Amino acid sequence: MRVLGLLSGTSHDGIDVTVVDFEERDGELRGTVLHEDSVAYDPELRARLVAALPPAPTTFAEVCELDTLIGQAFAEVAASASAAVGGVHAVCTHGQTVFHWVDEGHALGTLQIGQPAWIAERVGAPVVSDVRIRDITAGGHGAPLVSFLDELLLRGRAGVSAAVNLGGIANMTVVGPDGLSAYDIGPANALVDAVVVAEGLNDRGYDADAAIARTGAVDEDLLAALLADPYYSLGAPKSTGKEHFHLDYVRAHVDRLTGSSGRALSVPDLVRTLTELTVRTVAQDVLAAGIRFLAVSGGGCHNPLIMQGLRAALPDVEVVLADELGASVDSKEAILFALIGWCTMHGVAAVTPGGTGAREPRILGTITPGTGPLRMPEPIERVRSLTLG
Repeated sequence: MRVLGLLSGTSHDGIDVTVVDFEERDGELRGTVLHEDSVAYDPELRARLVAALPPAPTTFAEVCELDTLIGQAFAEVAASASAAVGGVHAVCTHGQTVFHWVDEGHALGTLQIGQPAWIAERVGAPVVSDVRIRDITAGGHGAPLVSFLDELLLRGRAGVSAAVNLGGIANMTVVGPDGLSAYDIGPANALVDAVVVAEGLNDRGYDADAAIARTGAVDEDLLAALLADPYYSLGAPKSTGKEHFHLDYVRAHVDRLTGSSGRALSVPDLVRTLTELTVRTVAQDVLAAGIRFLAVSGGGCHNPLIMQGLRAALPDVEVVLADELGASVDSKEAILFALIGWCTMHGVAAVTPGGTGAREPRILGTITPGTGPLRMPEPIERVRSLTLG
C-alpha cells in the first residue's frame, strides 16, 4: 500500500510530504520511500498563519479561512506527490497545529487545521486526519507521536538509546531495558525563528547555518533565567508548544534582564543565547537518562552550533543523524504520518503509551473517504518490526 504522509510542523515554514510503499508479512513491515519533498508556504499565507497564532487574538472567521487555505495548499502538495509516484492508496495529514491545550500538566485538547476534505477531493484517496486527539482522550498528551516510529527504529539496540527531533519544539524518545518514555523537551527552533522573523533579519525566517548566532555571544544571565522555566523540571510525559514558548515570552525575559541591569542586549547575542538554550536543555536530559546513542532529526540538525554544542556536551554519547536509522532527517516526521496512515487503515494502534502517557494504545485519526467508496484492508494485529529503505 502506497501511503502519502503530509505535515507542517511548529516552525510553520512549509509542507513536508513523503510517499512510502509499505509491504507487510506476519507483522513485519517494510517501507520503501518513493518520494520526499518540502514545499514552502506562500509567504502571504504563512504571514497570516503566524499573525493568528497565540498569544495573538484571532477570530473564528480567520480560523475558518486559514483552515480552507491551508487545506488547499496541502491538497496541491499531495496531488503533486501522488502524481509523481503514479497514485497513492491513502493519505495521512497532520495538518498545521495552531493550539495545544495543556493545563496543570495534562493535555486537554489540540487543534490542527488544514481541512482534509480538500486533500481527499484533489487526490481522490481516503485521508486520515486529526490524529492527535484520540490519544488525548485516552489520557495521553497527543505528543510526541513520533515515539511510535522511534521505538520501532531503535528496538533491539543495547543499553539506552534515543531519538530527538529538533523542530520548532524539541521532542525525545528514550528506549532502554526499562521500556520507553517520550516527551517534549522544550523549544528547539521556535524562539530563534520568532526573533529572526520579528527583527526581519533575513527572508528565510530562521537562522540558516547559524549565521546570526555565530556573530553573538551567550548571555549567561539571560540563559540562567530561561533555564529556570518550571516546564523543564516537570516529569515525563509532558508536552508543550508555541502557546508557551513564543516571541512575547522572549521579550518578557529580555525586558526583565535589561530593566534590572540597565544594559542592552544585541540581537545576535539574543539569538546565540536562544540557540544555546536548545543545546543545554537537550544535553541535560540526554545525560540524565544515561543515553549512549542519540539519533537527531529535524531542522535543528542543520544548525552547526546546535550539533557542535551537543557533541561537545555529550562526549560519551554517539550522536548521529537519523539517516543512519533509515529515516532521513528532513522527512522523518512525514514518514511517521505515512506510517500512522497505514496503521489506521489496517486497524493498528499507532501509539505507544509510554511515549504519550495514554492509558492504552488507540487507533488514531478520522477518515475522510476519497472519490469512491471507502474500502478498508483486512486488519492487522500489530506491527512487530519496521525496516525502511
